[in-house]
Order: sequence, then C-alpha cells, then structure tokens
Amino acid sequence: MFKKLSAEDFAALRGPFESGRQSPGNLGGILFLSVFLQSLVYGLEYFVAADASIYPNKERILMIHFWVTLILVILSVIYSVPAVYKRSQKMQYFVVILVSQNMAGVTSYLWALFFLGKNIGIQLSKEALLNFTYITLLIGLLIFIVTSIRFYILLIKGQYRKGSKKAEQRENMEYLLKSYLPVIIAGSIGVLFIVQFLIRNINVDLLTQGFEPLLVIILGPILFFTMMFVLPEQLILLYCKYRFEGFNFYMSGHLKELEK
Repeated sequence: MFKKLSAEDFAALRGPFESGRQSPGNLGGILFLSVFLQSLVYGLEYFVAADASIYPNKERILMIHFWVTLILVILSVIYSVPAVYKRSQKMQYFVVILVSQNMAGVTSYLWALFFLGKNIGIQLSKEALLNFTYITLLIGLLIFIVTSIRFYILLIKGQYRKGSKKAEQRENMEYLLKSYLPVIIAGSIGVLFIVQFLIRNINVDLLTQGFEPLLVIILGPILFFTMMFVLPEQLILLYCKYRFEGFNFYMSGHLKELEK
C-alpha cells in the first residue's frame, strides 16, 4: 500500500540514521550488549517471576521463550560483528527490532503474567489469569492497529516529507497530543483496565511484601503497550531500508542521497 509513495514521503523518518544514532556500528554495539541483557532478563523471568506461579502452561511458555531468546542471542552475536553487519545492515536492523520487542515488550509482559499467578496478595484462578491475558493482548493489538493507521494517513498526507510544516509541528506538545490522541485513548483504556483489575483482586497481604511485585504487574503490560506503539515505526523504517537505498549506510559511513 506504500507503492505510490516515494522516498521523499519518508524523508523525515531518516533522523535517527542521519544523526548516526542508528548507524550499523552503533546498532552492532547495542546487539553485543543485548547478548548479556537478554540472558539476564530471561534468567530473572525463569528463576524469579515464574517461580511458584500457577499461570497456565507456564512450562511450555518458558520453553518457547527460551528458544526464541537463544536464537536472538545467537543472531545478536552474529550481527554485532562488523564483517557481517557491513554486508547485511538491513537484516541487522530486523534483528534489532526483534531483540527490542523481546526484551522490552515480551519479557516484561511475561514477568507481569507470572507474578499475577503467584500467591502474593492477588489470588486469581487460572481462568481469571487467561482473561487478563486475552484482554491485555487485545488492547496491545488495538494500539498497534491504531498507530499503524495513523502512520499511513500521515504518510499519505505528506507529513513525513522533509521540511514540511507538520514535521516541524511535531516538536510542539499541543500538536503531539492531538496527533496521538487515538493512541493515547487506546493506551489509557489499557492502563485503566489494569488498575481496575488490581483494585478488584488485590488485598493487604501484597502491600506487606513491598511494592516490587505490584510495580512489575503494572509496568509489564504498560511496557508491552509502549512497544506495540513503537513497532509500526520500526517496521516502516525496515521497509524503507529495503526499498530505498537512501536509508542505508555506505563505505564512507554516510547515507546515500534520497532517490527522487
């Protein structure tokens, strides 16, 4: 559906590449660091979050997530090597997307689900745990769809052309609030649901164990919603890297000029 759009329609999205923040070298360093971080967060998920949890099919989820994380760790090692990513920076960016979604979105979400399944002052049946999962996943999907539609409309209107009036207005807080209003509404519904769910099921025993479990349960889905909000832009940038050579770095370390 983007075939009618030219490279100029995506030009404002080149900012992270033009600044060098998302150069292959920087992304390679991030992937190398993620090898240790992914191992750490999965270890905490397995030994802390999932321990004594009654969440349905916990062992199967942990096993699937283990193999997914292991594959991403191996890919992170491979695409942190300069000799590899210099020849395949598009694939490197794809791996970065998968790693970021796994660490910040999937893992934090699973932490929250497993903590909900513990006897820590929130006593839930397996059916209630599954209902919470289905609703939060649906809200995450809604955020992804709304954000994707918003992106498409803005691209069609030419608001991501370099130097466009709307591109400059994105720095304005009032414009940001109006522009992201549908996404803010969807995200607020998710946060409201989580708070109401906890209020209905929490008891004072949880407060005697500190705020850490409650913090994980609240922040986990919120981080998942945030990553669903970020994902459309990540996918569009990946699309641009494959379609337009102007979004890729070359031997000089600079971006090629955008195709007209």
